[in-house]
Amino acid sequence: MSRSLGRWRGVGLVLALITGIGLTAGGAQAAPAREPVRTPAQAVAAMQPGWNLGNTFDSTGADETSWGNPRVTPELLDGIRAQGFKSIRIPVTWGQHQGPAPDYTIDPAYLERVKEVVGWALDDGFYVMLNIHHDSWQWINSMPSDHDTVLARYNAIWTQVAAAFRDASPRLVLESVNEPQFNGGDAAALLAELNTSFHRIVRGTGGGNATRLLVLPTLHTSSDQVHLDNLTATFTALNDPNLIATVHFYGYWPFSVNVAGGYRFDATAQQDLLDMFTRTHTSFVAKGIPVVIGEYGLLGFDRHTGTIEQGEKLKFFELFGAQARARNVATMLWDNGQHFDRTAGVWRDPELFAQISSSWRTRSGTAASDLVFVRRSAPVTAQTITLNLNTTGFTHVRLGNVTLRRGPDYTVSGDQLTLTAGLLSRLTKTAGYGVRASLSLRFSRGVPWRLDVVSYDTPVVTAATGTTASFAVPTAFNGDRLATMTATYADGGNAGPHGWTPYKEFDRAFAPDYAAGTIKLTPEFFAEVTDGAPVTLKFYFWSGEIVTYQVTRSGTEVTGTLAG
Repeated sequence: MSRSLGRWRGVGLVLALITGIGLTAGGAQAAPAREPVRTPAQAVAAMQPGWNLGNTFDSTGADETSWGNPRVTPELLDGIRAQGFKSIRIPVTWGQHQGPAPDYTIDPAYLERVKEVVGWALDDGFYVMLNIHHDSWQWINSMPSDHDTVLARYNAIWTQVAAAFRDASPRLVLESVNEPQFNGGDAAALLAELNTSFHRIVRGTGGGNATRLLVLPTLHTSSDQVHLDNLTATFTALNDPNLIATVHFYGYWPFSVNVAGGYRFDATAQQDLLDMFTRTHTSFVAKGIPVVIGEYGLLGFDRHTGTIEQGEKLKFFELFGAQARARNVATMLWDNGQHFDRTAGVWRDPELFAQISSSWRTRSGTAASDLVFVRRSAPVTAQTITLNLNTTGFTHVRLGNVTLRRGPDYTVSGDQLTLTAGLLSRLTKTAGYGVRASLSLRFSRGVPWRLDVVSYDTPVVTAATGTTASFAVPTAFNGDRLATMTATYADGGNAGPHGWTPYKEFDRAFAPDYAAGTIKLTPEFFAEVTDGAPVTLKFYFWSGEIVTYQVTRSGTEVTGTLAG
């Protein structure tokens, strides 16, 4: 090793002052300005919070709109800046815009377009992180079997990109590669070789690149300790204080996609999040190496944000934001268009964004659930909900603009909130199923916690026939909501995909359609169901109800019956 990691604690080298007349990334003359002098750690702090321009320049189609998002405009970036974001990660897939060997020339028009958008973002005051993105799994992953070609092509990209941005603002940071992965070989050594080559090329172009902040990922951008240790070795070997480490975080996998019974943000999912922050802080931040979590979110969001129940996802983002602040880590929300509507300029889920943005500043109180179920066909009784105070203090409950009365409407003892039978009777007296009222639990800090009071009865399923390509269980939900589903054979074996668990993946194997009154079983589910073997399904609802059903596949035909 060239030096002790302890020296990272004393990082004192600063980014060069940019004085006089400068150039923007797009090449236009900028007004005279002096960039603030910041250490790498201060610069990363100034990047918090960040946002990803996902599914745009990282799309693998013809242009930036091929994955469904509109062209980037200055107005879009202005809108993102107005939401409170201070940095923007611009993922770029370069491969389909490269010419042949030996030069691997990037299409000049494409490079100019990237420069234009980077320039707009810098002019808006953003820190900008620019990278090589889906190339990682499209062709870089073949490096074990085609080493020289991959390395030459990779080096050609960074030679051209580094030259194009040589004189850009120091608020532009460059990331060597997104989620690096390899088909075999010594993956750790291959990544170290790419990171080292990237560092050599960028630094060798001089100008602003001589001290520009460079972002190096772990293998798969994983926070597993072995990958953190391998990246630490690369940092030590490079002996450069202007480097940033990056990992990604999408939560404990069963919770992140709602599989294997992981439909709650329970103690296991919480500990997984806490452990990730502890490892990255201990491995890097505590040693003076700044960290950016270049992507975060929940993997189920790739289908839609309803894969994980609303209250459970809000608790995830509340704790994530709190840990990022406590551990001095910058974070960049992954958004491929599912969060910020880039055409309308609004958040698709304002409640979710309110929780995320509040977490940048403070903690918020939450609760064990955001749902209180009141059975319509039974006498109403008081119900108790556990509060998660999260260092806040509980203050009161509101219904619309009305503050409810402590005593007649609710009582509080420690972290136990009890809604009285009288209050719940009043709230559910109107006919019908579903949400009858939304209470707002208020705490001394942060955003309120919405608590929906739901009128329900046990869901009812009925017999049906269909095919493996199109089968749905007719369901009268009666105000209830589906949490998860198990599928087992008569001998107790697990049926369907993910055969290691009886609990199937929400949206992938099954999906409720409340408007249509059905629970769909997907072709992917039946593809892994044994022909002729009855499968017992158990539907678990958020009220606590469990409803049993049976399906039998015969070729492409499917019969569904009530379980005996």
